[in-house]
Amino acid sequence: MTNVKIWAPKAQKATLVLARTEEEVELAKIGNHFVLDQPLSVGTQYYVRLDGGMRLPDPRSMCQPDGPHGPSEIVDPSTFEWTDDDWRGENLHGKVFYEMHVGTFTPRGTFRSAIERLGYLKDLGVDVIQLLPIAPMPGERGWGYDGVSIFALHHPYGRPEDLVALIDAIHGHGMSACLDVVYNHFGPDGNYLAQFGPYFSSWHHTPWGEALNLDGEDSESVRRYLIDNAKQWMRDYHFDALRLDAVHHLLDNSDRHFLAQLSEEIAELGTELGRTLTLTAESEDNDAAMVTPVKDGGYGMDMQWADDIHHALHVWLTGETNAYYADYADDAVMPQAFEHGFVRVGQELTFESAPRGKPIPEGMSGHHFMAFDENHDQVGNRMISDRPSLKLEIGELAISRALILLSHYTPMLFMGEEFATRTPFHYFTDHGEELGPLIKEGRLAEFANWDMTTIYGDIPATMLDPQDEQTFISSKLNWEEVDAVKHRRMLGFVKDLIRIRKSDPDIASGDRSQTSFVLDGDSGWMTRGSTVVVFSRSSQPVNVPAPVAGKKQILSWEPPTLTDDGHVRFVGPSVAVFR
Repeated sequence: MTNVKIWAPKAQKATLVLARTEEEVELAKIGNHFVLDQPLSVGTQYYVRLDGGMRLPDPRSMCQPDGPHGPSEIVDPSTFEWTDDDWRGENLHGKVFYEMHVGTFTPRGTFRSAIERLGYLKDLGVDVIQLLPIAPMPGERGWGYDGVSIFALHHPYGRPEDLVALIDAIHGHGMSACLDVVYNHFGPDGNYLAQFGPYFSSWHHTPWGEALNLDGEDSESVRRYLIDNAKQWMRDYHFDALRLDAVHHLLDNSDRHFLAQLSEEIAELGTELGRTLTLTAESEDNDAAMVTPVKDGGYGMDMQWADDIHHALHVWLTGETNAYYADYADDAVMPQAFEHGFVRVGQELTFESAPRGKPIPEGMSGHHFMAFDENHDQVGNRMISDRPSLKLEIGELAISRALILLSHYTPMLFMGEEFATRTPFHYFTDHGEELGPLIKEGRLAEFANWDMTTIYGDIPATMLDPQDEQTFISSKLNWEEVDAVKHRRMLGFVKDLIRIRKSDPDIASGDRSQTSFVLDGDSGWMTRGSTVVVFSRSSQPVNVPAPVAGKKQILSWEPPTLTDDGHVRFVGPSVAVFR
């Protein structure tokens, strides 16, 4: 079996150029592929040359030690050292996810250094660690959504064996590992795929340019490229789940949608490996078909992100109504979001050019939908990349955490929010001299119509240059915050919320029919079965007529009192749980 196989349907000749000696080895042409008769030794570095042209990295390279423009390196996954042989994965519906950017999670920003914090995450109550994309990208830093050479790793994070060590350690702590993958586009710098074959479509377009060719001539090989990549992460690196970025840009008019094919093949892989494998998706379509089984006409994802929940909560807490937030200002939005999941369900919208979305079918578990009050997008895609902790009172943050973690959805935390970090998560890049200067200009244009005074008031709203290394450095979590009283208290509170989520059957349930949500201005309550979450964000005393008679207060931020008529009385921003 060869360890180099190049798909290049239009090429007449292909050779490997050995990086150390410049020796060229001709590949045998078999159909639309070029293969090497004898496997290269592990560690051999090489380029691919088609029809005497420029040297190119192998599109299926598992290691790009010098970045996306450098040589590829032979990796043999059978040599990876694992200790998780007994790990079979678990059903991730309703589990607590934790979104992490490897480069800013720790001061060193590597796979190995992340291992040092796994005990902390286990103690917090995290079930699933979700890594932002780790494919090679230009330079030394970036979010990962402009990745190329998608079978390989961003070299500053570490080598394949370092990623193996991290996943092995995650499983050793009894947690699952999820990877964010980007199949809707590839970055503009280091993307050589078009030189190999028709990977891109001239008839489908995305915000990044031509879409991937999922339904045209030779699309079977493009689909195979992406699906084999998904299988690599789960088979060779033991990831338990994948998060698929912006699947509404996977444009496919074929009879069998790419997502359906991916779902069925990952299910088959799970059966083959004897492991539970999970697919989650980001989709702005607000259509439960995304998480409907393929056999029932759906796309077969296990879970999907529900941005509407974030938007509803954010607008209620902050009062911001710029851009897409304009469609979340109505008083009915919060109950709609926390009871049903989707807010945009076919009605006319203020910001969007056309209606979108459908109601979630009755009986579908809330665990199919992922909820969050922070994530990389909702923090990083703000003018100054600020966390809610910049403007909100600590009691308001406690309300936010409680509503997400005690909802009937699958909750996700964004790294650092568990201790109310004030560390921003900026948009940072490391593009070359030609593309780099355009990045900040493009980012500023996105905010041209935003009224920054209504958002930030007297706080300076100056965007940092994404290309400046200091922008990246200032996004690294400040772990010293955990030692401060306010932050340590929030960390303990979030731990308690997660403990309740795991121990209270009503809270752990995904049954949406057992949730009711009442909002009256700055206060309200959410009922989950017999458990009631009562809250007020007002700085003034408020009596909330929540149904807590005969119930015991089991957790609160600032303990409320009960009035003579049984109302819950808050004297400032707080939340309390009664059971």
